[in-house]
Amino acid sequence: MAQILVLNSSPAGDQSVSRLLVQDAVARLTAADPGATVVERNLADVPVPHLISTSLNGVRGEPSTPAEHEARALSDALLAELKAADTLVIGSPMHNFSVPTTLRAWFDYVLRPGQTFAYSETGPKGLLSGKRAILVLARGGLYTAGPAQSYDFQEPYLRLLLNFMGIVDIHVAHAEKLGMGPDARAAAIEHGRQTLATIIDRVPA
Repeated sequence: MAQILVLNSSPAGDQSVSRLLVQDAVARLTAADPGATVVERNLADVPVPHLISTSLNGVRGEPSTPAEHEARALSDALLAELKAADTLVIGSPMHNFSVPTTLRAWFDYVLRPGQTFAYSETGPKGLLSGKRAILVLARGGLYTAGPAQSYDFQEPYLRLLLNFMGIVDIHVAHAEKLGMGPDARAAAIEHGRQTLATIIDRVPA
């Protein structure tokens, strides 16, 4: 039985295009595999706490205080969800040319040596091979081409972190020019839906 881990990070609620398209992706995935299990993390509404001085060693070192043990328990829970997943669906709006800090915080808790990557004589090696990721990326402008392409730190950042953990089977659906009026927004949503249909039809769950 396939397991799908869904991460939503937009704080825009019902107005969020990334959330809308993530719902579309999950609907398509579960239609293709009715027995699939879906686990969802709404990182905007129930955020993973940012690591601070009192919690850092819970993830980056050896926990000894109550706050550090709490951080370690959360990290272990997030890692268990990630390791169990066959498919990871990440919804992200572009915030300041990158990802929301809530999504960054999730990565801070799951990027742990010996769990998602390991160091070797040839450098770091990802430990989560065999998984795929579907990225749903919403942007107010156009960043896949044109003069603003160099400002895109959203997709490259997500690809880098996933690759670092060994997830190299990555598919991307963009919804761009959302801030350029109602017609552009509608066209972006339709383009995102068509892209997801192509991705999921081509690579079944």
